[in-house]
Amino acid sequence: MIRKSVFILAAALACFAQQPAAKKVSALDKQTMEVWLRHLFVWPAPIQVSIDDPKPGPMADFYQVKVTGTSGPQSQVETFYVSKDGQKIFRGAVYDIAQNPFKEDLDKIKTEMRPSFGTPGAPVVIAEFSDFECPFCKEEAKTLRDNILKTYPKEARVYFFDFPLEQLHPWAKSAAIAGRCIFRQSASTFWDYHDWIFDHQGDITPDNLMAKVLEFAKGKPVDSAQLSSCLATRATEGEVQQTIDMAHALDLNQTPTIFINGRKLAGTMPWEQLKAVIDYEIGYQKIAKNAGEDCGCDVRLATPGDTAAPSAAPNKPGTLHK
Repeated sequence: MIRKSVFILAAALACFAQQPAAKKVSALDKQTMEVWLRHLFVWPAPIQVSIDDPKPGPMADFYQVKVTGTSGPQSQVETFYVSKDGQKIFRGAVYDIAQNPFKEDLDKIKTEMRPSFGTPGAPVVIAEFSDFECPFCKEEAKTLRDNILKTYPKEARVYFFDFPLEQLHPWAKSAAIAGRCIFRQSASTFWDYHDWIFDHQGDITPDNLMAKVLEFAKGKPVDSAQLSSCLATRATEGEVQQTIDMAHALDLNQTPTIFINGRKLAGTMPWEQLKAVIDYEIGYQKIAKNAGEDCGCDVRLATPGDTAAPSAAPNKPGTLHK
């Protein structure tokens, strides 16, 4: 009986040894990763999933993998860190304690030749990504325009970046192109345009936008023939695309989104909350000095078509501290 049992056990072990080993799954296999992600986020089949190729991560033995889920005009971008054996995944932000925690985004925000108002060399820089057709952007723009210069005459500077959401707003990109046409001629008039177009959102359509812009420009320090040509040829579309690309690099998926010394704040926020963040940054930068604007320029700024405007962006602006 014992011999028979031993024989059966040996036969079973031999049979098991002949079975192929279970295939080891890996997060570095995109098909495997997509199935896992759809389960994690409850992303059904209509949602498209794009998984970037892995690139070196900020830590040894881990890759960084960017994932984008898209459904029509909506999108969600996530960053994962995958062990080099493909067995472990974690999601979150990785920081270097020796650097500003927002350094990665600060490196991507380029202020050269962007409309601005406020004090050159200010300790707080606000980067506003906006859409002229977005009603929430209208609200945020009014908050910034009504309060920044009044509350912080020397401590803050605001830069404006076009981020038209074309899937939702049919005339937003054309309005951004028109704004850049105006900015080319007169930096200060851009801010008149900025305030005017938000105030007249309800009156503008894709069909009447050009006529409305030309009507606005009457009496302004803008050459009408030059403006008409710029609008007709969409001469500044490349400049608008630059800021759209910048927004995508920052993984933005909604407007308005602002960055206060690199700190990302998405959606509209009441002035009291914005003020609390700005006040904190003013105090913190007195010690840290790792954000804000390193101007490197004269108080009198040289700007395209408007050299005397104190609120315009310089031709050779300083950089953001990181």
